[in-house]
Amino acid sequence: MTSSVPLVVLASGSSARARLLRSAGVPVEVQPARVDESEVKQSLQAEGASAADVAEVLAEIKAMQVSRRYPGALVVGADQMLEAPDGQGGVRWLDKAASLEDARAILWSLRGETHRLISCAVVVRDGQRLWHHMDQARMSVRPFTEAFLDRYLAELGEAALETVGGYHLEGLGAQLFSRMDGNFFTILGLPLLPLLGFLRAHGVLVE
Repeated sequence: MTSSVPLVVLASGSSARARLLRSAGVPVEVQPARVDESEVKQSLQAEGASAADVAEVLAEIKAMQVSRRYPGALVVGADQMLEAPDGQGGVRWLDKAASLEDARAILWSLRGETHRLISCAVVVRDGQRLWHHMDQARMSVRPFTEAFLDRYLAELGEAALETVGGYHLEGLGAQLFSRMDGNFFTILGLPLLPLLGFLRAHGVLVE
């Protein structure tokens, strides 16, 4: 990368997002933002915000925070929300599991249901928001057995705590679903193709 090419910084600790960008040929530096996501979500939910609103706000907060430390860089903030039926005709938001027991409870609660994943990316430079993109996917979970769930969590281990919903589509996690409607990259947590278009337009990638 030459000095004329803007530095790209990913304001996220997600190994999946970093892997997606690097695999696509983006020279990216990873610098996770430090944001109390639970506090932001609770505040926005109390104000009546939607899951999409929350994903966009969190993505921007992360990018803005890291942008202060990287003058001139294109800082990518990203967030993903999972919106699932609450059993009473409404929806609930699910976060990453705090333990394997929590992951088990989350996955079992999604069994036989269709939920929505919302992924948002925001790009900031020098404290100014330049671009954002939102996308969503609908995920139908099959009525799997406890035996399958036991096997899944035994194979995945602590990696089940890294993603919202606790599933990894690149492996055994694909067997959790009967149907997926949406872009694969969006499901993994990043609207990658629109982001690559933005980076080409700003000289990071070859047109």
